[in-house]
Amino acid sequence: MALDAKGNEHLMGAASYLLGFITGIIFLLIEKESKFVRFHAMQSTILFGGIFIINLGLGFIPILGWIAGLFLTFATFILWIVLMWKAFQGELYKVPWVGSLAEEQLKKMKTK
Repeated sequence: MALDAKGNEHLMGAASYLLGFITGIIFLLIEKESKFVRFHAMQSTILFGGIFIINLGLGFIPILGWIAGLFLTFATFILWIVLMWKAFQGELYKVPWVGSLAEEQLKKMKTK
């Protein structure tokens, strides 16, 4: 079964979350046309990049930081699955605050 253009776009949007901010950056660099894919790639980059930095910082706090890091990792895993599913379904789902920030950053990139 071949994917149509929209199905391919949805698959690429979901794939931008696959390895967190790494695939987000890759899709930002390679995709120039699809606003849908670029939005999900930017949201992935900002969200999972931020979570990575926070989790890194929590690792330096003995016991409470480690426990908070475990909870953050679990919540991140659930969020990762939800975001991939929403993108695969073709939904332009915006994580509160991060989704708006992603849109603003894409507008700035477009003007340059």
